[in-house]
Amino acid sequence: MDVLKNKNMVNRIKLLQYLTFSFCFLAFASCTDVPIKDLNNQFKTGVFHIPAGDSYGKTIITRIDSLQIEQYSKIISITKDGLVKDSIEVHIDTLYIKWKNNFSYVLKMKSPKTSLDKDAIYVQINKVTDSSYSFTAKIGHSKFQQKGTVYKTKQ
Repeated sequence: MDVLKNKNMVNRIKLLQYLTFSFCFLAFASCTDVPIKDLNNQFKTGVFHIPAGDSYGKTIITRIDSLQIEQYSKIISITKDGLVKDSIEVHIDTLYIKWKNNFSYVLKMKSPKTSLDKDAIYVQINKVTDSSYSFTAKIGHSKFQQKGTVYKTKQ
């Protein structure tokens, strides 16, 4: 009888170990990051926008082949005779875009106006949805990083 009782106890311990391991595995698997969804070139061409931010209006981005055209407004403050007046300047920049893969690309100004404009902008796509992606951009080899979200507006 004791042998049968010990065998049942061993089986219960093994079942409990199996269930514990399975639970831990499922808990760990559900806590890890979900892999980035690959949308196969969905963001390589078309019209996109970045919502307005600090001192910048909405940015409209048009991608055609290896070119990216950005149109944005910038709010500047002008002080004259002790009065501060905000003015809006509209800018259009043309950049070369080179995709490394579906999740990273490099931008370079076609006609740089400053030494900072000569540096490449390295963009890493961090999260993708059906109509947008979140990114982190880094200028040249500096420590400056910008985060944002690009939304697809047209095909």
